[in-house]
Order: sequence, then C-alpha cells, then structure tokens
Amino acid sequence: MLDLRLLAGPIERVPAVDARLVALCPLEEKIVTGSAAGELVFHVFGAIAHFERRLIAERTKDGIAAARAKGRRPGRPPIDPDKVGAALKLVQAGLSPTEAAPQVGLGRATI
Repeated sequence: MLDLRLLAGPIERVPAVDARLVALCPLEEKIVTGSAAGELVFHVFGAIAHFERRLIAERTKDGIAAARAKGRRPGRPPIDPDKVGAALKLVQAGLSPTEAAPQVGLGRATI
C-alpha cells in the first residue's frame, strides 16, 4: 500500500506554489506543475520513487535474512578488544590517534 506520508511534503507544496501563480519546472525533467498533466506526472514520479524505496528496503531485509539463514553475520566484523586496548595505551603514552592507528591495525576514526 502506498504510504502517502512520505510524499506529503512535496505534494503539499505544489498547491501552495500554484496559489502564488508560480509553477514548478524542474530543469532535469521537463515537467510544469501549473498544468493538470504536469501535476499528474509529478505525483506519478513521486509514487514510483516511493515504490522503489520500498523495494530496496524489502530486498535488503530479505538479503539479511538469507545471510543469517546460512550462518553469516551481516555487518561489520567486531573490533578486537586487544587492539583497542593497545591503541588506547599508545594514545595515553603521547602518540596521536593518527600515529597509533596503523601500529595496531585500526582506523584513526575507530581510535
């Protein structure tokens, strides 16, 4: 079922803009919302975009479920606590996180 709440923002703006005698005319898609046909195309594109987002979400959930069924753990691998401890000791000893990161095999942002 189409969730119109996701389209509410852009769809609600069209009448407000039309009331000011201004029409939306995107540069990429030659659509003018000042006409009935243009407004229809705008709504159809919004519905298609929503449909695509829902399909991507469903496929992602299905892929994660299939991976778990095969015994895999999707996502990032857990960080080795020994590496984190070693990195913290290096930082406490006076090294910057940028210098400590390659020495323990972690990223700077992780430290």
